[in-house]
Amino acid sequence: MKKYLLGIWYSFPVQLIFLHFRKYQLLLVFWFLLGSAVSGGFMHTYGANSLFLSPEYLGKVNFLSAFFVGTAFGGFVMSWNIASFILFSSYFKFLATTSKPFSKYCINNAGIPLIFLINFLIQLIRFNRYKELLTVTEVLWIEFGFLSGLFLFLLLSMLYFYGYEKAILKTMHPVLRNPQQFMQQYKPDGKPHNHEQLITVHYFLTGLFTVKKTRNVSHYSRLFLDVIFKRHHFAAVMAVLLAFLLLMIYGLFLDYPQLQVPAAASIFIFFAVLIGAAAALAHWLDTWSIPVSIVLVLIFNLLFRYEYIDIRNKAFGLNYEDRNKRPHYSLSSLVNLCKAEQVKNDSLNMIRLLENWKRNQTEEKPLFYVINVSGGGNRSATFTVNMLCRLDSFMNGQLMKKTALFSGASGGMLGLTYYRELYRQQQKGNTIDASKETITANISKDLLNPIFSAYVTRDLLTPAQKFSVGPYRFVKDRGYAFEQQLNFNTGTILNDRLIDYKVDELNATIPLGIFSSTVSQDGRKMMICSQPISFLMRPRSDSLKGITAEPDAIDYAAFFKDLNPYNIRLLTALRMNATFPYVLPNVWLPTKPIVDVMDAGLRDNYGQEITLRFLHVFSKWIKENTSGVVFIQIRDRKKGEWDDDLQEPGIGDILYKPVTTLQNNFYKVQDYMQESMLSYSVNDVPMYRFHFMYRPENAKQGAALSFHLTKREKKDIAAAVGDRLNNETLQQLLQLTQVTQQTQGINKE
Repeated sequence: MKKYLLGIWYSFPVQLIFLHFRKYQLLLVFWFLLGSAVSGGFMHTYGANSLFLSPEYLGKVNFLSAFFVGTAFGGFVMSWNIASFILFSSYFKFLATTSKPFSKYCINNAGIPLIFLINFLIQLIRFNRYKELLTVTEVLWIEFGFLSGLFLFLLLSMLYFYGYEKAILKTMHPVLRNPQQFMQQYKPDGKPHNHEQLITVHYFLTGLFTVKKTRNVSHYSRLFLDVIFKRHHFAAVMAVLLAFLLLMIYGLFLDYPQLQVPAAASIFIFFAVLIGAAAALAHWLDTWSIPVSIVLVLIFNLLFRYEYIDIRNKAFGLNYEDRNKRPHYSLSSLVNLCKAEQVKNDSLNMIRLLENWKRNQTEEKPLFYVINVSGGGNRSATFTVNMLCRLDSFMNGQLMKKTALFSGASGGMLGLTYYRELYRQQQKGNTIDASKETITANISKDLLNPIFSAYVTRDLLTPAQKFSVGPYRFVKDRGYAFEQQLNFNTGTILNDRLIDYKVDELNATIPLGIFSSTVSQDGRKMMICSQPISFLMRPRSDSLKGITAEPDAIDYAAFFKDLNPYNIRLLTALRMNATFPYVLPNVWLPTKPIVDVMDAGLRDNYGQEITLRFLHVFSKWIKENTSGVVFIQIRDRKKGEWDDDLQEPGIGDILYKPVTTLQNNFYKVQDYMQESMLSYSVNDVPMYRFHFMYRPENAKQGAALSFHLTKREKKDIAAAVGDRLNNETLQQLLQLTQVTQQTQGINKE
């Protein structure tokens, strides 16, 4: 028994696993991240596991979608094998004396991939049965698709290396058949081979079920063994370069939905590219790989800083070409935008809009509706549209007509803007399917596949492709892919520019929207609106009482007045508002110096700050012309929820709590601040606030904060719209509306 156990211990598959943990542990990080994500650990709250376990292709989870993910996983496995083969080959010289050494290495190196695969298949069954609500037959069919893609890629890879190994053997055959020439060319130097002390191997697999004892290669010339390995290394690197070339070509045709593979496939490909690039550098540069990499990064940084190369994402439609007209990003520039005279003119323009809104109402002193929506990816977008449909149905389709203003962040703004656009199209007399079933299905469709596909290909490898917005040209990147997919999901009705909304919003035929984002350099709010809004750039001030404040927000159109600001796409304004870190690129703006913006939720995840400031500025008009403010807040999470899982801190908290405290309490801190802000604002105008919140059926298994939703998550969101608390809030809102209508006369304007 001891003999067999020692044989297993000193077998090549087992020793390779230990070698991975002893050398180049960075390669294991990829497996750890993937394994943790699949098992529901890493980025679970953002739905990372759903990307792998329920991959969508053309909106469906089926054999084909799983096939693409399996194929990509096969590419990742082979890239990992290639990289580790190049880095580790000096530790197992005996393979050089066998036929097809790389193929045998892959067989023996299958331990870690097999562990991952078994766990993946188990998690896939559990996830799709519970989350995607699939039958056993459908789940097995998906597993078969994944395995088919995996084995097909491995088969093609083995055929490639088999052919290359035959070519290597053919070129060396004359020397091997001539002992005299072999001894003359590869004469042993008598020096011991390096690295033998790190790994001891007695047995290795030559096939799936065949075992062979290793040979002693000390009598072979080091030069001969190195030649064998280097030729195989070259074959492996050629495979990596071929894969890079195919990815570049693939990126050129990414506009076709049929070529947008599941997000999980793109993640596997991205990791494969990183590992493959590392292997290529190690092969060609050897010990110089790290110094050369550092030099390349420094050169790239210089070219990037002076804009000889430019990989930054832009606001599609804004003029980046005329550098002389770029505004200075400074405090004095912002102060100039909100001087008293400018604020007065912009306020008069807004009162004109408010008068138009009042004229469109039926009551003499109508209720002034404002809507705020929270960020939260597709979860928030889907809940928002579901909630708006329910509210509108009880208000006889009058919700958008009664609403004067809306703002918010990220996913909620995607849903609300889509709902407003449906109303706008109906006002224009266009025939459009606005049924609840259709529009909730549209807004809940996947947005991640094109983002990740574009990131792996267009952002990293493919030569720049461009498109036009007005007179300006922009590069197609993952930001563009997001906008195009959102437009496609919503029936291509969001493709207008900001200028196209100016008249409609001024006439109040549709609600006024303010799309904000956060300047990453200083946290100021960049506000995009079709109307001038300098009056929102700074908080309330009173010089007599010594209360002054510098501008903490920016009127986008006024700031970029010389750079054609109204040419920006509405889709771009939405993306700037919903720029989730790393998933979407920060948008850089043509200023001196350059600044960039990201998700509005970083500053205000609920849109309340803009609303309260607006209500304060126009409190006099609201008091004189309305019966009060109906403040509707639609949130993708419960307000002020208590954490029942608080635990005593451990030793680990000392290390990571200082880093994670802000992240873990981010939304709660915003809640505290905004409730305090609201408490000091209620005296400005009569206000009636109504909260509609997404409360999952199971608090610990709610929909993920992601641009991808599973079937169960979509059902859970739809059910939450009509829960007891939301119904009670709805009845309170309807009661207020009825009382106001009964006490108000008819608007005679």
